Amino acid sequence: MEPAFVLLHVVMAIINFSRGNGTACTLRGESAYPQLSKDGDIIVGGIFPFHSGWEITDFSYLVTPPTLKCMSIDFSTFQFSQSLIFAIEEINNSSSLLPGVSLGYKLYDTCTSTALGVRMAMALMNGNENSALEEPCTKPAQVQAIIGDTYSSVSMAVAMSIGPFSIPLISHYSTCECLSDKRKYPSFLRTIPSDYHQSRAMAEIVRHFGWTWVGAIRTDDDYGNSGMAAFTEAAEQLGICLEYSLPFFRTYSQEKILRIIDQLKRSTSRVIVTFLDIKDLKILLDVFFEHNITGYQWVGTEAWIFNSGLATNDKHNILQGAIGLAITKTEVTGLKDFIFNVKPLKSAGNAIFTKFWEALFQCKYAVQNDTEDLPICTGEENLYEIENTFTDMSLMPISSNVYKGVYAIAHTLHDLLGCKDTCPTKKQPDPVTFLEHLKRVQFKTKDGEDVYFDEKGDPAAKYDIINWQTSEEQVRLVAIGHYVSSLAAHDRLEVNMASALWAQNTNQLPTSVCSESCPPGTRKAVQKGRPVCCYDCIPCAEGEISNITDSIKCEQCNQDAWSNPQRDKCVKKEIEYLSFGETMGFLLTVISIMGAFMTAVIIVIFFRYKNTAIVRANNSEMSFLLLFSLTLCFLCSLTFIGRPSEWSCMLRHTVFGITFVLCISCVLGKTIVVLMAFRATLPGSNVMKWFGPPQQRLSVLGFTFVQVLICVLWLIISPPFPFKNVKHYKEKVILECHLGSVVGFWAVLGYIGLLALLCFVLAFLARELPDNFNEAKFITFSMLIFCAVWITFIPAYVSSPGKFTVAVEIFAILASSFGLLFCIFLPKCYIIILKPEKNSKKQLMGKTQLNLSK
Repeated sequence: MEPAFVLLHVVMAIINFSRGNGTACTLRGESAYPQLSKDGDIIVGGIFPFHSGWEITDFSYLVTPPTLKCMSIDFSTFQFSQSLIFAIEEINNSSSLLPGVSLGYKLYDTCTSTALGVRMAMALMNGNENSALEEPCTKPAQVQAIIGDTYSSVSMAVAMSIGPFSIPLISHYSTCECLSDKRKYPSFLRTIPSDYHQSRAMAEIVRHFGWTWVGAIRTDDDYGNSGMAAFTEAAEQLGICLEYSLPFFRTYSQEKILRIIDQLKRSTSRVIVTFLDIKDLKILLDVFFEHNITGYQWVGTEAWIFNSGLATNDKHNILQGAIGLAITKTEVTGLKDFIFNVKPLKSAGNAIFTKFWEALFQCKYAVQNDTEDLPICTGEENLYEIENTFTDMSLMPISSNVYKGVYAIAHTLHDLLGCKDTCPTKKQPDPVTFLEHLKRVQFKTKDGEDVYFDEKGDPAAKYDIINWQTSEEQVRLVAIGHYVSSLAAHDRLEVNMASALWAQNTNQLPTSVCSESCPPGTRKAVQKGRPVCCYDCIPCAEGEISNITDSIKCEQCNQDAWSNPQRDKCVKKEIEYLSFGETMGFLLTVISIMGAFMTAVIIVIFFRYKNTAIVRANNSEMSFLLLFSLTLCFLCSLTFIGRPSEWSCMLRHTVFGITFVLCISCVLGKTIVVLMAFRATLPGSNVMKWFGPPQQRLSVLGFTFVQVLICVLWLIISPPFPFKNVKHYKEKVILECHLGSVVGFWAVLGYIGLLALLCFVLAFLARELPDNFNEAKFITFSMLIFCAVWITFIPAYVSSPGKFTVAVEIFAILASSFGLLFCIFLPKCYIIILKPEKNSKKQLMGKTQLNLSK
């Protein structure tokens, strides 16, 4: 833990900084002095972690804690500080920017400590004068703005402390999304993109490679927790699931670390997304090697992905094939040469430079004791022979961010001071006014890069996609793509897959999914109690399809289509109707034609023997009309076969109804004539004058007209029409004739049935009349068949599906027609053709007399 006394100093410094409140200016506690400094008209402050840690002491809190002892020189920070010095020297030597105004700087060391960072920020504002003045604290802040810090946690504490005083804090490397909250951090700006964009970019990269089941490890601080929260939110929106999200900090106990190892060993995901500080990652790498945690695909942030020192130290290739985001590579002309020229650094702070130089070359400027076996520093050592983070030019993007931050301050000052050929004043602007102008500043660097801040104080987000590629035991950080947040969604991410190498140094893209992709024809069904990325693939139901991979639902085919066996395509449903081409339709057609042909043959026979006794005795005119109507009955069945159309639907039922009424009317007429002829033989009866040929024709016409009238009304009110029945069969479309008016259909059938029943009753009453004189028995038999056929037709018609409904109706027409034809005319043809000797008036009359005598 950090010493409590530091917080006490912070509170006292804030109290002493209260301006205009009548409080005397008295500095409490120890003075703090900059590591690097230079005088100027206007001072730019800086807080950098020149040391990467401090000595941890067991504090009892019973006495005042000792001063923090910073340890471990951070060479990369010296590169960043060189970038700040370079920018200020360049501005001071410029004749176009702040002419006549010199900038100075004061750079303080935070040792990565949050509390120490706040204390140094207070020192930058208050100064270090150890005075006890009686006047109120009304002096302006010592610095115009502060550059820093490298770490988000330190920047958060500093920004919250100096925000009420409107002192700008411009960070070059603090990426935490939380710092974009202007209500909490009103004076914070940065020249590095926010983790909000980085988190979304990482989520889009993970989704781009098809990794939907990943693990995550984060540093347990503001940077790691905030970044991972943003990544988790973006991942959920893109359909990515986290199997685990584990926090880690360098001070974690062995027990906590073992829990992390256990989770990794139990996990099934092969990709690990990290929001880790580089120091935490270095510790984890050693632990992972001890427990053989290898073969994972790592996805990293800019915090470590482009750190060549880490790549070199990864001796066991645990991070081999890692992929992640890095700040877009930029160049600042002249900066590299300035970094290797350490004279400005030496002149700015000799004490810190000595420590830096000794750590850099592992030498000593003066031998402190005899036990140290270190060479003497000459000051002429060659920097080009050193390979560490100070000379690592891959850090140039971060150094460039420091450079841009200084130039943003300079351009804002240039505008506020009204500088043209020269600046009319060197007075430090009011902090509030300066901050408002700084937020709106926009300029181009000498290398053509646009610099500006959005409403949250962030720059535009641009990243290179870096891939760790191992070759000949050397790790190369290769840029294989880029991400630009300001572009359209489909243009933001661009990756050259062919140039990438993955975990275990293979060209094969690893897979990391909880469940394999569901192929077309199936849908995803989430497994109960598990994340949405864990699912079963359920085949689509009949009539539904999915034609994409990983479909979350099956689409219903439209009414005219049905799913194929693979359930990945809707195909046109088979259209079913009774056609002439199929076997059943062909057979019914043949039978219909045969019936019509047989009727025609009988007509020819009757016409040939029209003058014979049996033809004349059985009402030849009615017989010919009956045969004609039977022919129509046989032929009308053909209208039921074939594709239904508007005309065929209207014709088939009306023609059938009219022809059958015509047929039954003729039979009814013959039956009545038989009955009346018998009564006419009784003495004194003259009834036959009312049932002569004219009356018979009129009765047939009258009965038929009623049916015609019923059919006309049916066609006018609600005629039959072609209809696609998609409900009876799921996989077929039945093309049928809808009845239109059901009442009309049953009225037609009912009228036929009424006439047939009347005819049957009359024929039954006449069945005992002389056999050769009348045909009552044959008519009775034919009507019995007719009624039986149509009575059984009704349930068969209602229950038969599809084309079989039509077939049942045709069968009823043909069966009843054949029944009439055979029962009424076949016995007569038998006598005419095979028993001609019985076809005489004498034979008919003799038999009649014999029957009557009985």
